[in-house]
Amino acid sequence: MNILLTTLNSKYVHSNLAIRYLYNACSEKQRENMQIREFTINNTDEMVFVELIRSECDMAAFSCYIWNIEKTLRIAGQLKAAKPEIRIILGGPEVSFDSGRLMEENPFIDYVISGEGEAVLPKLLDAVEKTAHREIADLFADIPGISYRAAGSVKVNPPAEARPFSDAPFPYENSEIERDKVLYYESSRGCPFSCSYCLSSVMRGVRPLPIDRVKRELLYFIEKSPKQVKFIDRTFNYDKKRCAEVIAFLIERDNGVTNFHFELCGDLIDDELITLLKSARKNLFQFEIGVQSANSGVLEACGRSGDFSAMAEHIRKIIQIGNIHVHLDLIAGLPGESYEMFRDSFNDVFALRPDALQLGFLKMLKGSPIRKEAGKYGYVFRSTPPYEVISNDFISARELVRLKMIENVFDLWYNRGGFSQTLEYVFKTKKTVNAGELPEPFDVFESLADFFYDNGFQNRSHKKEDLYRIFFKFAGGEDVKMRLKEDMDKTLNFDAVKKFIKKGWDII
Repeated sequence: MNILLTTLNSKYVHSNLAIRYLYNACSEKQRENMQIREFTINNTDEMVFVELIRSECDMAAFSCYIWNIEKTLRIAGQLKAAKPEIRIILGGPEVSFDSGRLMEENPFIDYVISGEGEAVLPKLLDAVEKTAHREIADLFADIPGISYRAAGSVKVNPPAEARPFSDAPFPYENSEIERDKVLYYESSRGCPFSCSYCLSSVMRGVRPLPIDRVKRELLYFIEKSPKQVKFIDRTFNYDKKRCAEVIAFLIERDNGVTNFHFELCGDLIDDELITLLKSARKNLFQFEIGVQSANSGVLEACGRSGDFSAMAEHIRKIIQIGNIHVHLDLIAGLPGESYEMFRDSFNDVFALRPDALQLGFLKMLKGSPIRKEAGKYGYVFRSTPPYEVISNDFISARELVRLKMIENVFDLWYNRGGFSQTLEYVFKTKKTVNAGELPEPFDVFESLADFFYDNGFQNRSHKKEDLYRIFFKFAGGEDVKMRLKEDMDKTLNFDAVKKFIKKGWDII
């Protein structure tokens, strides 16, 4: 039986961790006729379909997420139509919480694995190997965590219990390291917190790998020298001592090339970690910190707690070190947060001047507590992935669309870099039209968004140099032009600047 483990990644540089776990969890005999193939959502349906047919697989297992589920279902259905005898397996977070309904609506699906699949897939493959008849149910009834077809109906087994994470194999044991891709890694599963919008809240507690194993596996990456290793631990510093030990280990064994990305809880950052980080090579580490909101009442409504002032001080100290890329997150659409309250959160977080600030929008994920209590807060959300919020009792659809506009211009003029001097000058000198007062940063980006959309700039793509012209048209003045030119000299190469000056400041 030829088995294909496959998925559609969101970008070429991404890699899929789940199918590597599954591959290494299977027996050597099962792996003899097993292959891994990764595609992206940007590949055409036809291209993926052709490659799947060419694989000559008897069974195709797809790893499913909010960004790929619609395309995956479409291609899996086409595959089944072309090869009715093929077995289709789906797994992953996007199919784990309503497998029965999913199989009823999509009769081409033979099996769904819910939850962690390392222990489930080998048992499923053994059962399939023992029978060529899908209607024989007794081979599947005792396998927790799967849904299957028997006697003309869909059967949904109870979920599999979470196993010790140390039982999971090292996912890269039988894989070649692709240095041009982001390699994902986890040293723990679970989260100590219970944020209602996150699937980690469904399964309480943290299951860490033994620290000696983590170090041994990190040495493997260090020796291979990939560009980036991204830890997907939900809260890497849940154990401060363990976090500091891993950070110190990576500083000591730094290969001068690899960047390590971590998700940290800002409340748990302490002075010991900050002192340790001062000895790190520039760009050795990248931290993502989910602030989500600066309003304690909003966080409390989501099942979070925290003191933003204390968190902000920790983050400020890390940013001041100057050797670590700091990425902060905000979420619009949280319960209890109005447009004006989000504005305040933005200004409070932006005051830290992170390297990047993501303005995210609440996603009502399947299985998440907040989706189950959507009626409590009057949530309206999209019925298709990524299930993004449309409105709730505290913020209107029009206001969320306005934040979408701000997100767009903020990414162009702040997160992508190249306008730091100009923006800081505008924040400090440009008066508002109505009151003659200095605007808050949010107000600047809000005005820029109105200008950008009112002039139709959102309807076309723009080269970097065009953004300088658009901002000059927005803000005006020789003083702004001078700052833009200084930013341009630091950002663009000499020939590009020379070409820009020759063409002029008018945007066509």
